[in-house]
Amino acid sequence: MPKTEKTTSKNDSRESENEIQKPKAPSKNHKDNTSSEGSSSASQPVDVSTEDRKAVNEVSKLSIAHETIVNQDFMVKENNNFSESSSLESNFVETMYNAFWDHLKDQLSKTPPDFSCALELISNIKQILVSLLLPRQNRLKNEIEEALDMDLLKQETEHGALNVPHLSNSILNLMAILCAPVRDEAVQNLEGIKDPVELLRGIFHVLSLMKMDMVNYTIKNIRPYLQEHSVQYERAKFQELLDKQPNLLDCTTKWMTRAATDITKPLPSTSVSPSSSSGISLFPFPATDPEPPSLTTVLYQGYLNLVLRDHGNEEFPETMLMDKARLQAMRSKLHHLTILASVLLVARSFCCGVLFSSPDFVEKLKSITKDLTKEFSSKPEESMLSVSDQISQEIHQGLKDTGLAVLSSENRASLVGQLRNIAKKENCIRTIIKQRIHLFLKCCLIHGMRESLLDFPGGLLFIEPELAELGWKFVNLMHYNQHVFSPYYAEILKNIISPPNAEKNEEKPV
Repeated sequence: MPKTEKTTSKNDSRESENEIQKPKAPSKNHKDNTSSEGSSSASQPVDVSTEDRKAVNEVSKLSIAHETIVNQDFMVKENNNFSESSSLESNFVETMYNAFWDHLKDQLSKTPPDFSCALELISNIKQILVSLLLPRQNRLKNEIEEALDMDLLKQETEHGALNVPHLSNSILNLMAILCAPVRDEAVQNLEGIKDPVELLRGIFHVLSLMKMDMVNYTIKNIRPYLQEHSVQYERAKFQELLDKQPNLLDCTTKWMTRAATDITKPLPSTSVSPSSSSGISLFPFPATDPEPPSLTTVLYQGYLNLVLRDHGNEEFPETMLMDKARLQAMRSKLHHLTILASVLLVARSFCCGVLFSSPDFVEKLKSITKDLTKEFSSKPEESMLSVSDQISQEIHQGLKDTGLAVLSSENRASLVGQLRNIAKKENCIRTIIKQRIHLFLKCCLIHGMRESLLDFPGGLLFIEPELAELGWKFVNLMHYNQHVFSPYYAEILKNIISPPNAEKNEEKPV
């Protein structure tokens, strides 16, 4: 009964190009059943049909394939304990896990010993060992069958002739042959365990690591194939889900409708932040223009909305669900970069650029700001209070060390005040930085990363490495999504814009 495993990933993505197939038109009838969760129903057992299990299995396959493609560092890692979550479910699993081994210990302590549960475990061990074999390893398969002949072992237990030490050695020898070199030490450590229950428990733990190694080996080997056929594979799997759930694109339709609405809004008469929560378009579309927006323009507006706006409990487009956590992480990163750039811009204005000519000094201020603003989202005033005190002190000491005139009491008070004001959403410096970051992302989508980096917005130079890295990930991820789902997006757009002009505004992915 090995412990569970979990998958972990680092944010990364890549671009892929393939042919487009014609999808079936999505249905407009949809009722959201996922948003309402009653406490009473949550405590009752749920009957899961075979169809539901198949659907979950297909979604799981699609998610793993997608993660393998967009995240080059994707791999399976071990979950060493159940204490990572304080949920009732994790506590229940841990309790049952320990109770199982206690039960096994009680069975083996009887006179004569009861081997029924142990035989089931050995049968599971046999299945795991066989699953670790490569297709052509027939000799090893025969060795496993011979060493763990369940019929023979059952007969031995019935006659009290089961040789536990010999059986244990056979299992450990097979594990030593099949395991990766990194697991050699773990298998060797099992040889020193004399207690049969602890030995079985250790065997299952190491086998779980070996299964994890095999999964990662498989992922590594199938990645080139998936990269070549990823677009067709994801689109085909999504179409299978859509065939079973015709309303699967309803949230995507709402998302694209909002993006199209943002674009076709008349240009405001006054200067407004493009990230305004009211949905001001990042692709202004003159109200007098008779031509409807193109598919690419609508998609780019929609993509930017996903990382520039706080969606809260708002429905997320189904075509982006597999990247929801990744996009939320990008949004959080953008928020912190806005604060960081704002702090550096204010600090530089009080140094006249002298101290900021030193990369070491700039990196020191960045490190201080990043560390003190980790909880900015929940405690903006407190965070900026600490930042203002520390940054002003560093500037004072930096000017003093270089032999320059230190800030006067009035200037230092002004510096502290301006830094603390960054905590306010309406702060003008913070608003300007936010606008320039959003403009940079827009240019990355339209013109590409290389051209955008050549014309980097002013005021953002000190966060260029961080912003460029995030920009690459965002653009690659969005372009990949566009390649996979653009046929569905085109069908949706036909129902959003005026039908007479829809045909000529269909565009292939960039």
